[in-house]
Amino acid sequence: MSLALLVPSSRAAPPFGARRAWLSALLAVAAVGFGTTVQAQPQTVATVAAASDLKFALEELARQFERDTGHRLRLVFGSSGNFYSQILQGAPFHLFMSADEDFVFRLHDAGKARDRGRLYAYGRIGILVPPGSPLRPDGSLQDLAAALQDGRLKRFAIANPEHAPYGMRAREALQHVGLWPQIVPRLVLGENISQAAQFATSGSTQGGIVAYSLALAPQVAQTGQFALIPEAWHRPLAQRMVLTPAAPPAAVAFYDYLSTPAAQTVMSRYGFAVPPPSR
Repeated sequence: MSLALLVPSSRAAPPFGARRAWLSALLAVAAVGFGTTVQAQPQTVATVAAASDLKFALEELARQFERDTGHRLRLVFGSSGNFYSQILQGAPFHLFMSADEDFVFRLHDAGKARDRGRLYAYGRIGILVPPGSPLRPDGSLQDLAAALQDGRLKRFAIANPEHAPYGMRAREALQHVGLWPQIVPRLVLGENISQAAQFATSGSTQGGIVAYSLALAPQVAQTGQFALIPEAWHRPLAQRMVLTPAAPPAAVAFYDYLSTPAAQTVMSRYGFAVPPPSR
């Protein structure tokens, strides 16, 4: 596998309206809450707590699912670690889609999940560089190392590695190439990977390590250039979902729908490696 895969993007700054719409969408994800994607009667809504790298893929899947079945979903995006803590404390989520399967296993061990869930995807990380940045989109991180030495790098975004799986993998990749100690003073931490992507593209930093699934979304692809980081440099982003004990039929139906070929096709389009359906 090559060290870097570039997502084509113009170096010119995107139109203001498009850039504002993208930033507004990410800011909505960064503020974790009970926002809804549809209007529905409370008794018909299944609430899905989803890792924020799923934002664009899952919104597309939810729209298709609702058209096909008539079920209603409430999508809540945020950090997997934060959702894990909230579910332990009794948060009324029905389906948890984690970016790290360990959180699902721990919920099951605590009696907060129906079973050990189902692996639904493997994610990837890469470096995202906005227009005008002194950094280059270099998946080998050699240019990032040089920028630390020559003073080009001032601020760099990742998700918070204390509770966000994509931040944990970013830290591991930076540790792999020996850059972690030097880059820590320059880090700007997003509450989740969508907020880190917002920091990386808004001009508040000179780039960041973000989810491949976000970089492939048209709303993000126009805001900079992206290069994949070798997956061997960090633990796999094994993404697992699980139903909670109170999950209604709509949540169960969506859980099953996400393993269908149609849903897997959408996930693949957003850069996820999709495993065969299994428990």
